[in-house]
Amino acid sequence: MDVKRRRVGVIGAGWVSDYHLPAWAKQSARAEIVAIADPSGQARAAKSDKFGIPRNYASAEAMLAEEALDAVDICAPREAHVDLVRLAAAKGIDILCQKPLAPDYDQAVALVAGLPSSIRLMVHENWRFRAYYRRLKVWLDEGLAGNIRQVQFEFFSSGMIADAEGNRPALIRQPFFRGQQRLLVMEVMIHHLDALRYLLGEMEVVAARLERSNDDIIAEDVAAVVLRRLDDGVIVTVNANLAVHGAPPAPRDHLRISGTQATLELDGGRLSAKGHMQRVEEFDADAVYQGAYDATIAHFLDGLEGRAAMETVPDDNLKTLALVEEIYRQSRFDPERKPR
Repeated sequence: MDVKRRRVGVIGAGWVSDYHLPAWAKQSARAEIVAIADPSGQARAAKSDKFGIPRNYASAEAMLAEEALDAVDICAPREAHVDLVRLAAAKGIDILCQKPLAPDYDQAVALVAGLPSSIRLMVHENWRFRAYYRRLKVWLDEGLAGNIRQVQFEFFSSGMIADAEGNRPALIRQPFFRGQQRLLVMEVMIHHLDALRYLLGEMEVVAARLERSNDDIIAEDVAAVVLRRLDDGVIVTVNANLAVHGAPPAPRDHLRISGTQATLELDGGRLSAKGHMQRVEEFDADAVYQGAYDATIAHFLDGLEGRAAMETVPDDNLKTLALVEEIYRQSRFDPERKPR
């Protein structure tokens, strides 16, 4: 078993690194962040100071030229993922890369096909590592639901509804949403599709409809998708909408799995089973959010050390990306169409 303390470089000092870096700090016995790279001098200096990172660089190229690294954690925007993965792979470095691997499925397939077989690459897809989804998976594997008959998933937010000053909370929290060519499905629902695959197995897209609610964004923020589980034909419906009046600005997952023995339901941080077996567990939302990053990075290190088989390796993650791509294909979403 490989238990050396790894030297890790982080690429990207933006919003998401505020969740990656605390997770790495919890693994200080197994890994140390020795450098961070970002074009923004202010951003990289701030993260270096806050998290005690010894050195920072204006580019990933400069960091990889100067540092002897065992692994990199790519926290950069998705448009840069392909080039950054190839850059790190050329150095023979193990890679953890934020989802998605590439802006679309075809680019991701080409990227994976061109990687050396010696490179260990894991996609940072953390939703399936949320504590309530791990527990729900245990319940399903125990057969608590019985035979599954229907699955409904909802993800509703009012974040794209303008307030009295004309501000949209979702765009204040994540301003980059404005310019995304693919928004709700590629940026948000991709997490839910991966979690559903983790829980239920492989699926195919039956139907999809995407819409845009406002002119402050380019891409979709409303989605209705019908999926079918491959092994038994169970229908899985997914509805996501960031412009729902009455919904909270910060959305929460609502998943209902109806089976012959029980209905399993996740509603925010509450997980319950109702039927032949009654169970209820409550989860703290803030702890679950950071905890998913903690668990993902711990799992990456477990994989490098040979303690566990990595779950979100490219071959697995491409299956999630294939669902994303098929949703866009079937929806025929047109960004030029005026919001309804």
